[in-house]
Amino acid sequence: MLDKTLQEIINSIKKAITKTQIEIMNDANKKLVNLYYNIGKILEENSNWGNKFIDNIALELKITFPNLKGFSVRNLKYMKSFYKEYKEDEEFVHLSAQLPWKHNVSLIEKVKDKKVRKWYMKRCLEEGWSKNVLLYQIDTNLYRRQEHTVKHNNFDVTLKQNSDLANNMLKEPFVFDLLELTENYKEKELESQMLSRLKNILLELGKGFSFVGNQYKITIDNQDFLIDLLFYHIKLKCYIAVELKTGAFKPEYAGKMGFYLAALDEAIKEENDNPSIGIIMCQNKSNQIVDYTLKYINKPVGVSEYKIINKVTNEVIKNLPTEEELNRHMNIEE
Repeated sequence: MLDKTLQEIINSIKKAITKTQIEIMNDANKKLVNLYYNIGKILEENSNWGNKFIDNIALELKITFPNLKGFSVRNLKYMKSFYKEYKEDEEFVHLSAQLPWKHNVSLIEKVKDKKVRKWYMKRCLEEGWSKNVLLYQIDTNLYRRQEHTVKHNNFDVTLKQNSDLANNMLKEPFVFDLLELTENYKEKELESQMLSRLKNILLELGKGFSFVGNQYKITIDNQDFLIDLLFYHIKLKCYIAVELKTGAFKPEYAGKMGFYLAALDEAIKEENDNPSIGIIMCQNKSNQIVDYTLKYINKPVGVSEYKIINKVTNEVIKNLPTEEELNRHMNIEE
């Protein structure tokens, strides 16, 4: 077995190689996207050549570069559209050069509002979405759920820092792909299904969530209390307690969550951790009742609805990181 010092040397070399590989790939992608942009510019500026112009260009390119892919009639038309879409916006050009070509095509086809498209482009770069994950986020309307709905929480009052980041992790509603739930499912069944498809759940929760455990036990004065789902958020540097409710929100749910958060902060939280945050997920809620309730809770709590769908394809699941990869940077003892 290699000693620790030699293993550290090998790991540093591996990291250097991986870093360089990524840089080379990113540079190649930027050059390819810029090439497509410039070809699109040429095609647009010579549109007066008629309907068969692009067909003839595609044929000539195929003859000249028989082993080179990406210059079909269809793709050349995408290049032309790509140039027309972004020729007057330098930020779009800069963002698109950092995304794979298929991402750019999907965004142009699927998201017509340029403001919304730019939001998805930025999130792609932040989160490292594959094309299939990007399409899933568009199909489930992540922009509206995360940016254009009123979120019900008390983060601005109860968190001294990171309230914006905490607010941004909430969605209204959360959307979970749990096809096998029975019609009148109970909370235990919901939790079980979420655990069986944990990669999907982590995708929906967003970047930064690391799974700690379910039915997480906290013992206070010789009594055991169980939190439905417990996560650690790497960016917020705090524990996230999630309670699942199959019916409508009730004010007593917030009081119970406040108790859990106090217990986490006293018994589990490390010195460098930030205060724990609670998320209560309900099938439905009265926003007015939620807002009134949270006014009198001195712990950071957010309440969101959730919806159950069947949207996550096998291809998306295959491209998601594993639970181990998501937790690789964490060292949490249960």
